[in-house]
Amino acid sequence: METFTKFKHLVKNPYFHQQREKSLNQLDINTIDAPIKEIIKDFSYLPYCFTLQSCYGHFLYDNQKKPKNIELLPNSDSISNVEYRIAYIALCIRNNKQGRTLLKVLRKIPTFDPYYVQFGCANWFWQRQVNSYALQVEPERYKTKDKIIINFQEALHLEKVRNKFFRRLEKIFDK
Repeated sequence: METFTKFKHLVKNPYFHQQREKSLNQLDINTIDAPIKEIIKDFSYLPYCFTLQSCYGHFLYDNQKKPKNIELLPNSDSISNVEYRIAYIALCIRNNKQGRTLLKVLRKIPTFDPYYVQFGCANWFWQRQVNSYALQVEPERYKTKDKIIINFQEALHLEKVRNKFFRRLEKIFDK
């Protein structure tokens, strides 16, 4: 999220229903990264939010250059640097009781590792869609970048954080 910013408060949005309907009509679940398809589907069933964009987060290194790589990092002593492409989910949330409750739940997700998980807004999303929020997995020092180069050991940690992050999102729908 090259324009990731602090949290903004919900505002009135009289066009929420039309925007949600348009977004859902344009959603092609087959373009979603396989590991998070169900999460995106689950969010689409909530009448007080809709997804704007998402990415599972991809690790590229040495001979692994597929931009949509979803394989786990290998057990290796020879990989020194990894290109990490940010894991995130961007949502638009309705300013009503259910939306505010969801917002509270989402704001708690980063607490398990706030140095690597952030919740906030992205200016370019907000300019196109008020009440849009992003949850992302990215080292704090790079929170405004879409992709970064990190050492292999940090990539292993980031992979664990990313996986836990998406498990936490899945738990929202277990209730």
